Amino acid sequence: MAPKAAKGDKPAKGDKPAKGDKPAKGDKQAAKGDKPAPVSAPPPAKDQPAKDQPGEDEDDEAAAPKKPKSVQPKHEVGTRKGCRRYRWELKDSNKEFWLLGHAEVKILSVVCLIVAMILFSSLTVHPILKLIITMEISIFSFFILLYSFAINRYIPFILWPISDLFNDLFSFAFLVGAMVFAVRSRQSMHLHYLLGVILMGLAAFFAFIDVCLQRNHFRGKRAKKHMLVPPPGKEKGPQQGKEPEPAKPPEAAKPPEPAKGKK
Repeated sequence: MAPKAAKGDKPAKGDKPAKGDKPAKGDKQAAKGDKPAPVSAPPPAKDQPAKDQPGEDEDDEAAAPKKPKSVQPKHEVGTRKGCRRYRWELKDSNKEFWLLGHAEVKILSVVCLIVAMILFSSLTVHPILKLIITMEISIFSFFILLYSFAINRYIPFILWPISDLFNDLFSFAFLVGAMVFAVRSRQSMHLHYLLGVILMGLAAFFAFIDVCLQRNHFRGKRAKKHMLVPPPGKEKGPQQGKEPEPAKPPEAAKPPEPAKGKK
């Protein structure tokens, strides 16, 4: 076996320690002293551009809370816009149109007129009867589509309740006049002809019911006093940044001119 090295002696470079030999304590301390000191990590860069950290922007966007929707009143449009406003207008228009009874009355009038038109088409009748029936069917259908799709809410410059009221009045007058004309123009009436005249009378009756419903809609609504009077103008104060102009001294009274012919 090789002789053990002394405590203070270091092994030569070419000598390798044997497998069974253990290094001395002094050798361990020397080996520890020979190790290079650990290099400290560079401090993290504080001011880095956003391009170097693409993941942070996504995290910030995900962490940012979403803006809650503004609370809107149920019985008014509020500040709704776009599709939100149209959905509210559509719901409110159909609610008013169906619950107040206008939809049912108009649909019944259209059904009666369509059946009367079918009955008259199998007979030879005066063309003015077909003309009046076709006109009333088209006008009633127009108002049904108008209120069902809330188109009237986007055309505010027309007073639709008043126009609907006048339409019902004229429809009632036209249908009653057409019914009287149909009865007087025939001495003997066919069964289909008689049923068509009766259906025209029913359509006129439903139009009159719609007039009564329109009156209930206007009841209790009065125009406010002084509604068309413009508001008083606001008094303009002194402009900012400008000093008020000094008051002018009163002008001296001029002496009276002597009368003509007198000195």
